[in-house]
Amino acid sequence: MTRPKVLIVDDEEMMRTALEQWLSLSGFDPHVAASADLALQMVDDVRPDVILSDVRMPGLDGMAFLRAVRERRLPAEVILITGHGDVAMAVEAMRAGAFDFLQKPYVPDQLVETLRRAAEQVALRREVASLRRQLDGGDNELAGRLVGASPAMEALRRAVRELADIPADAIIYGETGTGKEVVARCLHDFSPRAKAAFVAVNCAAIPAELIESELFGHEAGAFTGASSRRVGKFEHANGGTLLLDEIESMPLLAQAKVLRVIQERMVERVGSNTAIPLDVRIIAASKVDLAQESAAGRFRADLYYRLNLATLHLVPVRDRADDCVLLFQHFLSQASERFKRTAPALHPADLDALRSHSWPGNVREVKAAAERFALGLDAPGRSLENVLHTGSAPAASSGSLADQVADFERRLIEKELARHQGSIAAVVDSLKVPRRTLSEKMTRLGVRR
Repeated sequence: MTRPKVLIVDDEEMMRTALEQWLSLSGFDPHVAASADLALQMVDDVRPDVILSDVRMPGLDGMAFLRAVRERRLPAEVILITGHGDVAMAVEAMRAGAFDFLQKPYVPDQLVETLRRAAEQVALRREVASLRRQLDGGDNELAGRLVGASPAMEALRRAVRELADIPADAIIYGETGTGKEVVARCLHDFSPRAKAAFVAVNCAAIPAELIESELFGHEAGAFTGASSRRVGKFEHANGGTLLLDEIESMPLLAQAKVLRVIQERMVERVGSNTAIPLDVRIIAASKVDLAQESAAGRFRADLYYRLNLATLHLVPVRDRADDCVLLFQHFLSQASERFKRTAPALHPADLDALRSHSWPGNVREVKAAAERFALGLDAPGRSLENVLHTGSAPAASSGSLADQVADFERRLIEKELARHQGSIAAVVDSLKVPRRTLSEKMTRLGVRR
């Protein structure tokens, strides 16, 4: 991993040397400048992620230097350090755009942690900017639609690119809100069928008595209330792609008829004897394992085998913590543009809140939280963590006491691990439990470091 670049600005040589050595040992790539004027000459060559500047310096002081950095729209975060600071100066520094304001004597570990958070903020902004460029017509539009830098998302994008050109039926598995329809749409839009129709059907939302009419269409007079001919979803998707979402909810009788249409690539409207040829790609989406459903007799095995030519598995947001930050910033930027509002800045505590939140609603919940945060409808001064809990669905009251206690412990341990960046020693200290007890609980609750 690239070492974050830090530009140290201080007129005291001893302080510059000490900071340079300490930050180098702490995993940074430090550069030094003896004055703010010299630092401004260096920034284009160094391109620092973070600037660490003293406030009291001859010539251009730290506050004026901060304003100069902001006027030049440099992407670096600025942290100011002074031995003469006060509350008014700290407020002025934060209003001027400082990432943080530290007073001497500072704790070295605290400084390193602040620098890491600032560098992380810069890296996230660059990632979001890259995604925005892709959305605006860059070379990789797919990355702007399937957002994430985790191995799981990179593998998903590769699979979508490979499958898009293959005219094979497929199944997409994923929890509610993970973006199954978005993936299906990408398979369509990046395929030769892109100019034809993409038709999405939620099988769970169609009453059993109407599902044949919805899928296959009907002729006028085919049944009571059928006053005119209606084209079904299969026929409407002809030449394109048909998504059968929540296919596990489809009645078994309807499954048998759908199987026949898929096998023969022919459809007959209800009340008609004329077969209509179909050229359509079928994509099924399910939140349950269809192999297990067929083994239990709740889903037709022959339909499962017919659809199971290719499968895609979507990983829930809770299992890709860094992606949830990218997703949130991506949706926050979109929402701010749509609502004509300035995107609120995210602080280090907000990043912890995003990573430690359980996201039961997955991507759909991330998007809703970002839109709520962009609107700023929650009470002023509320942290993002409070906003997330405000918008979350209430915890289910069902389940035994033991199950609810285990769920609470799991969430608490995951939150502390995220807050302390996976440090077991820090979590042991914060929760005041023996290390062995914590390890046993993590194993029992399925919590990963």
